[in-house]
Amino acid sequence: MNDDVQIYELKKMDLKNAIVIDGFPSVGLVSSIVANFLITELRLEQIGIIDAPQFPVVSLIKNSEPHHPVRIYAGSKTTSKGDGDRLVVFTSELQPPPNMVKVIATTMLDWIEEQKCGLLVSPEGLVIEDGSPDDRRAEMKVYGVGSTKRARELLVEPNVFPFTEGIITGIAGVLLNEGKIRDFDVICLLAEAYQDIPDARAAAKVIEVLDRILLHTKLDAKPLYDEALRIERELQRIREKSKTQKAVAPPTSSIYR
Repeated sequence: MNDDVQIYELKKMDLKNAIVIDGFPSVGLVSSIVANFLITELRLEQIGIIDAPQFPVVSLIKNSEPHHPVRIYAGSKTTSKGDGDRLVVFTSELQPPPNMVKVIATTMLDWIEEQKCGLLVSPEGLVIEDGSPDDRRAEMKVYGVGSTKRARELLVEPNVFPFTEGIITGIAGVLLNEGKIRDFDVICLLAEAYQDIPDARAAAKVIEVLDRILLHTKLDAKPLYDEALRIERELQRIREKSKTQKAVAPPTSSIYR
């Protein structure tokens, strides 16, 4: 691992063949919303942190407990047949500075390989132009790309469109490249998302695809759709109000807090 970026394990857990989720902030906070939703719904427990001297010197207080800005959670994913394989989720409120993106991603992948995890998934937002909520509900798509042939074969299903050309930046981009170099399975799922607001609808679409092709836990994404509807209605109200008044702050998501 890199000398500057370190992973500290708070609890040992057998993570062989675990599915790993990258929850660093992305367009529309899609990855962050997905990560926090999985942690809550599957009742995952914290097993570690990522730290570096360059990280902000802050402590996030939740339920009267201090939390590091970059955390690792894990636990069993329960299926209709009982407890399934382990699930690992990296989550962060931190947007890494550009000069640290590569070292954070490679440190993550070093640790994931050491733990003998089986697959890494990066949920991402794909920037779209503003459109009506009705158009989005009817036409929103999820795209997929994999670092290996094995990973790409997992994406061959009717509701995932191949991401054939474009640029994926940040942590997800580095993980895809490193996965190809190391012959490690990395999947990036991209949902069309608004860039400047928490996009719960895009996150819900990713959750549905993720659960269908990998997790098989029958997760209920309805809370995310409810949150998306609330945000969309608030956005519509803001648009109408802004026609006659000065701009107001965009809505926030209660899912990601």
